[in-house]
Amino acid sequence: MRLDVAAIRHGCPNCEVKSFHHLCGADLDHFRKTAAAEGALTVACTQQAAQFSDEAGERPDAINFVNIRETAGWSHEGARAGPKMAGLLAAASVSAPDYPLVTLSSEGVILIYGRDEAAIEAGRLLADHLDVTVMLKQLDDTVPPAATVFPIVQGTIRSAKGHFGAFELAIDDYARPRPSSRDRFVLDPPRSGVTSRCDVVLDLSGDLPLFPAHDLRDGYLRADPKDPAAVLRAVLTARDLVGSFDKPKYIDVAPALCAHSRSKRTGCHRCLDLCPTGAITPDGDHVAIDPNICAGCGQCAAACPTGAVSYALPPADAQLQRIRAMLLAYREAGGANAVLLFHDSPHGTPLIEALARHGDGLPANVLPFAVNELTQVGLEAVVGAFAYGVSAVRFLLRAKPRHDVTGLSQTIAMAEAILGGLGFAGRRLATIETDDPDALGEHLTDIDALATVATPATFKTVGKRRDLLRFALSELHRVAPQPVDVIALPQGAPVGAITVDTNGCTLCLSCVSVCPTGALRDDPERPVLKFIEDACVQCGLCQSTCPEKVISLKPQIDFRAARAPAAIIKEEEPALCVRCGTPFGVKSTIDRIAAKLEGRHWMYPAGDKRIEALRMCADCRVVVMSEQQFDPFKGIPERTPPRTTDDYLRQREGKE
Repeated sequence: MRLDVAAIRHGCPNCEVKSFHHLCGADLDHFRKTAAAEGALTVACTQQAAQFSDEAGERPDAINFVNIRETAGWSHEGARAGPKMAGLLAAASVSAPDYPLVTLSSEGVILIYGRDEAAIEAGRLLADHLDVTVMLKQLDDTVPPAATVFPIVQGTIRSAKGHFGAFELAIDDYARPRPSSRDRFVLDPPRSGVTSRCDVVLDLSGDLPLFPAHDLRDGYLRADPKDPAAVLRAVLTARDLVGSFDKPKYIDVAPALCAHSRSKRTGCHRCLDLCPTGAITPDGDHVAIDPNICAGCGQCAAACPTGAVSYALPPADAQLQRIRAMLLAYREAGGANAVLLFHDSPHGTPLIEALARHGDGLPANVLPFAVNELTQVGLEAVVGAFAYGVSAVRFLLRAKPRHDVTGLSQTIAMAEAILGGLGFAGRRLATIETDDPDALGEHLTDIDALATVATPATFKTVGKRRDLLRFALSELHRVAPQPVDVIALPQGAPVGAITVDTNGCTLCLSCVSVCPTGALRDDPERPVLKFIEDACVQCGLCQSTCPEKVISLKPQIDFRAARAPAAIIKEEEPALCVRCGTPFGVKSTIDRIAAKLEGRHWMYPAGDKRIEALRMCADCRVVVMSEQQFDPFKGIPERTPPRTTDDYLRQREGKE
């Protein structure tokens, strides 16, 4: 592998760069000496990371390990990979904040759910390690064991909920066998609606999974009973599921920012639609996310328009800063036509390593960027990457994804609309759905060289996703080849405007009361409806709340909105109280109500002064009605009293 130290130094001007031929062997003393010094340290080798960590001992500062061999040097274009190495090292130097953890505990209570002898055999393998119960759908053909080591019962799981350490199963046709069973099981009368609780579920039934996205449900293990190898792997996994386990708390929630609901009207439901595991549920005006069930796909955070839901592994701003550092260092070191390849570690990393070891490796202009889940990548990361000078972005997916990737597809569709509107021609965004390293290499080699921005942006910002997106869009618009002011976006976009049929709007301002971001505003001095497009998140609460149904959403991006003042949608003359002159409503509405009631309602005969009460404020209306001794029930015949049981009995006695 060739090391272009000059290019690396050019891309990392503030770093001291040293190169060695055998750092983990003959040159190990150089590492020990460097590790003993204080300060940040990056080692461009991941194969010997364990050895280097042991040699560093109790070093106060952590060591960053970066793979520049499989991702850059081992390639048919490895001689030109110096700028890429500079970018990879620069990205590794950006530290991410620590993320919180969720602790799940298991006491080893496992339910093995099956249909034949395979489930009982799995129970025998686990009996010495876990508290086993085997439940078969039918016990008719099962031979009773000579000794009862663990319970064997009959039952069918109707539904399941919960998580690792706290599963709750609803069981029908539950029956326990009698100890006197001889050549076959004799069962007690079956019962339905039985509840069972356990820490782990091993599903060998061969039926449909008990949970959506079952591969992502910790503690739920599923295997085909006809595949002995798969059953054995599941058994070995279950054997170790005893004790306390930490998992990342992937999602942070700020309920005050959530635009899910107001006044029992549903608005934004993007996260609810996208969550593959069902970890998100409505909770009043906002949503709640169960961290015990959440598998960290990140689609909710990528789609959240307000920043109420944010990803923590890493936060969106830390991810964007790593992209910035990589692309700026790559360009500074002489790189051109950068292609950003997003991939995950379980699938993408082995595929890239296989391509490097057994194929041509990654092209010199393809910069791999590992993320926890591809679906966590939001619009701000894609837009920011193009503002920083990338020519194309690719997402490396499994041939058969473990869960739905609709959120990522929506992000790509919105980004394509924005890039196309700003003059970025060609196929800028695409997914690569393969498990074959050769197919990956062919796809990356076939990417056409596309023009990038003439002067890449260098902005660096922190904050929630919406703040990052707003700033990234403004910077991309500034450096775009053909900037325009307004771009139409697909449905579901997190930015946009509204259209209001002003002829039908009565200025009731119910939309203002439910708007969670203040995009719709009123004026305490006069009847007016104002709109600030930069604050609109297209949650739809105004549309669902409007009693006249005159509001509709208009997904778009107007690059002038950030600097534009509040736009007046409708303004009318206020209704002034005819008694004290205080403004109290909308004049046209009061006139319309008075016209509909005068002479057509018994309370307001034609020419009667009572109609003037409608043109008064609330205080004066009470005073006038009191002065006139107005009785709304005057002249109305008394209502017939309701007939009671006593009346019926009294009438019956009279007849007798």
